[in-house]
Amino acid sequence: MRIDIITLFPEFFNAYFEYSILKRAKENGKAEIIIHNLRDHSTNKQKSVDDYQFGGGAGMVMCIQPIDDCIGKLKSERDYDEVIYLSPDGETLNQQICNTLSTYKNIILLCGHYKGIDQRVREHIITKEISIGDYVLTGGEVAAAILSDSIIRLIPGVISDETSALTDSFQDNLLAPPIYTRPSNYKGWEVPEVLLSGNEKLITEWREQEAIKRTEEKRPDLFE
Repeated sequence: MRIDIITLFPEFFNAYFEYSILKRAKENGKAEIIIHNLRDHSTNKQKSVDDYQFGGGAGMVMCIQPIDDCIGKLKSERDYDEVIYLSPDGETLNQQICNTLSTYKNIILLCGHYKGIDQRVREHIITKEISIGDYVLTGGEVAAAILSDSIIRLIPGVISDETSALTDSFQDNLLAPPIYTRPSNYKGWEVPEVLLSGNEKLITEWREQEAIKRTEEKRPDLFE
């Protein structure tokens, strides 16, 4: 899978993809992450990519020309399944969206900044808008990192035990059941006996029941 990230601050991503599962995914050829500096596509001497908004108002707006040129160049080189704009008023990210995106071959992520991007980009170039929650950040870089992480870990072969990702919270609209490791008794805090029984059928049933119970207590909205 290839993810192209368009940003005003490419340095933000220097370290993020160099650890743990994400690093291994890159090294194993499962994921290719390419960072593009939007300023490289500006046509003015100052390499500026923003301007005042028509009609007045506070905040600068990212211009259409650099964005169109950058995305246009990428699309001339390969086909993309989605061109995604990270926006607080986009569709709220959930596990089902991550599952779908993880099956794609190529996607573009556009990180906004300032007041946002020219509306014409959203109307004519962007194919999908995604939000990571009902709040506003200084830019889309954090959201792009989160989205990339949530997608890459689902790609077959990225996690050594692929069933691990399939039993995460929000798969099947349930929270994950409680998990434990050694020691089985710590300060009198004991691991449920069923997990020590070795009976896979009973363990599976216990986990299913606990997942439902946990979801009812913490996220009843998932049953709606």
